[in-house]
Amino acid sequence: MKRVLVVDDGGTIRLYHRTVLTEAGFTVEEAVNGMEGLEKAMQGEFDLLLVDVNMPKMDGFRMIAQLRREPAAWRVPVIMITTEHRDVDREQALIAGANLFLVKPVRPEELRAAACLMTGMEGL
Repeated sequence: MKRVLVVDDGGTIRLYHRTVLTEAGFTVEEAVNGMEGLEKAMQGEFDLLLVDVNMPKMDGFRMIAQLRREPAAWRVPVIMITTEHRDVDREQALIAGANLFLVKPVRPEELRAAACLMTGMEGL
């Protein structure tokens, strides 16, 4: 089973992502900020990370950039999901190392499709 780490300071968003992805057959873990997300990503073997931008302690851009410096984690796909929707935000996410940039709210079918595509899992 594919493992996903959802990193977002919003409890409702984490629950939404967990529900959509669990129903699609993923195992989901959560982190409430970028620092916790980075720690969990380095300790566990995840197949995908969903990362918000605006979080306490460490934002998503910094988290992804630091993660990409670690040889053990550089190949894990990252989807940045945020309310930020400017071109500069998209560019910054991709420069930091995100593989895909989605704007909240993400429709369930879009989230499932993106997660399946990034992990090579059969879609529903």
